Amino acid sequence: MKTKKSPLSLAGTGAFTIIGIVYILPILIVLMNSFKKKVFINKQPFTMPDSKTLAGLDNYVTAIDKYDLLSAVGWTVFITIGSVLVILICTSMCAWYITRITSKFTKMLYLLCVFSMVVPFQMVMFTLSLVADRTGLRTPWGIIIIYLGFGAGLAVFMFCGFVKSIPLEIEEAAMIDGCTPLRTFFSVVLPIMKPTYISVGILETMWIWNDFLLPYLVLDLNKYKTISIAIQYMKGSYGRVDMGAVMAALILAVIPVIIFYLSCQKHIIKGVAAGAVKG
Repeated sequence: MKTKKSPLSLAGTGAFTIIGIVYILPILIVLMNSFKKKVFINKQPFTMPDSKTLAGLDNYVTAIDKYDLLSAVGWTVFITIGSVLVILICTSMCAWYITRITSKFTKMLYLLCVFSMVVPFQMVMFTLSLVADRTGLRTPWGIIIIYLGFGAGLAVFMFCGFVKSIPLEIEEAAMIDGCTPLRTFFSVVLPIMKPTYISVGILETMWIWNDFLLPYLVLDLNKYKTISIAIQYMKGSYGRVDMGAVMAALILAVIPVIIFYLSCQKHIIKGVAAGAVKG
């Protein structure tokens, strides 16, 4: 027997449906215009492509060939995967140490990690750019270290919440069986932390993939460009922009992370809920 929904529930469903459409509509408009000739993008931005306005895949070909978008995608993938892996391993080990070792140092370390989440990036960006330049971090390898610093706060916070829910007896049993602390972490603790690993990995991936300001300030742009910077560089002299290529590049940049998020979103809820069991 179906239960009748209350007017409040129906109103909530309708409101969130409208909000969802508002969020999806800009992406659909960009997708639609990516198949139009650039002359008609400005004149008829909200109409569907027809035989007159259709450009086919020409905009995508221009974005890839003329603006070297594949190279930018390659560097973005490298930076994203490398940064996420480093963040996951380092912050999970740090969170395990903070949770299991009770001392003034670990308490202070935890507070510093949490405090880093509320410090605006704009406060440190110019100093960071100068330090990165003088320490040789203006490369895709160097920026991974910088992302570790900025991504550690949220990751440590989430991992600490989950580690508190892991029974200490499991780790004690492993050590009695002869496991070293390092082996205990990788063989016992890490598999249990899988839900939070997935959640943190998804959130960090979305942040790093879409980030523009940090790579723009840190990387040597004559050699390395991420996909967001490559799109910015599509602006020509006197402010002229090839809107067709820009629309195609935006789709190539946005669609992968949307698919990634939609396929993994259920793990975010599981990971956050698992980390909220205790503490």
